[in-house]
Amino acid sequence: MESQALAKQRGYEKKAKKYRVKLGDLAVFTQQLASMLQAGLPLISALEALLEQIQDPVFRIIVRDVRNEIAAGSSFNAALRQFPRAFPPLFVSMVEAGEASGSMAPILEKVASYFESSLKLVKKVKSALTYPIAVIGLAVILVNVLLIFVIPVFGEMFADFGSELPTPTLMLIALSDFVKSYILFIVLGAFVFYKLLQKFVETPGGRRIKDRFLLKVPIVGELRRKISLSRFCRTYAILLKSGVPILQTLEICASASDNTYLESACSDIAKHISQGGQVSDVLANNDYFPPMMRHMARAGEQTGNVDGMMTKVSDFYDTEIDAIVAALTSLMEPALIVFLGVIIGGIVMCMFLPIFQLGQVVGG
Repeated sequence: MESQALAKQRGYEKKAKKYRVKLGDLAVFTQQLASMLQAGLPLISALEALLEQIQDPVFRIIVRDVRNEIAAGSSFNAALRQFPRAFPPLFVSMVEAGEASGSMAPILEKVASYFESSLKLVKKVKSALTYPIAVIGLAVILVNVLLIFVIPVFGEMFADFGSELPTPTLMLIALSDFVKSYILFIVLGAFVFYKLLQKFVETPGGRRIKDRFLLKVPIVGELRRKISLSRFCRTYAILLKSGVPILQTLEICASASDNTYLESACSDIAKHISQGGQVSDVLANNDYFPPMMRHMARAGEQTGNVDGMMTKVSDFYDTEIDAIVAALTSLMEPALIVFLGVIIGGIVMCMFLPIFQLGQVVGG
């Protein structure tokens, strides 16, 4: 038993460097750490206290190693950089800004609030997609069961009629024979296609094609655009307000966006600022950013309150996202009912069409 536990521990330690911590776990960790620092606990003592509360065994090892690095004389942000997949650039940069300004606890409170708002947004979108994905998955399973097990029985029965069947029925029986004969190849082919597509969209060209395609999809494209803009504005505002240099802020916004349009825009903004320009100048010449966002950015620059204006823009888009998700959820149910009705109803009609014409078929 002891050797098994030791082997597990070593396995967790191997995973630590490449482990991606769940957003929910990271939000709870950040909030608890901020509260402990606010209460006056030293950083190492706070991390030791958190070790006992972390449920994820790999995350616990990561926090343990971070604590050990700090105890050995390393700075907090340098210790966090040892685990680039566990702690996102935004978190590390905010910690670095907190160390430089001596206000770690308030900055961690902002980071925790940012993670919590991001988590709420992710949950909203996932909850809206869970129902249609489940229904479509069930429809795929049901159709395959009908094609593999039910339709062949009808096909054998219709073969005894000795007459030509209606074209829709013949097509359905042919499809059933094909699926029944090649189901393993179909599943394998679908899996290989999915993996190749996954690899393709990880390439720079593939990501651009994916973003361009998704942007043109009705409703979904607009929803994804507003989610990206909301995340960009909130990330930009919280980093800028915490004292992170603007060029570093833009770099972090680009890496956190997961959107090639915003990555390109951040690169253009950084070049423009390096030449003495302003953010609003680039936004005004980029069609990806709505007019409202351009005007708010310019107003923020004129009043010296860019982070406040960006936060308001993010709040506005969050409200719009809620409305789109609610509308999408309400429209999804009737659309899925129609989808199931067309698919299942079509199969049933094709199979019973010869029975409806039984007199003509037998008589022929």
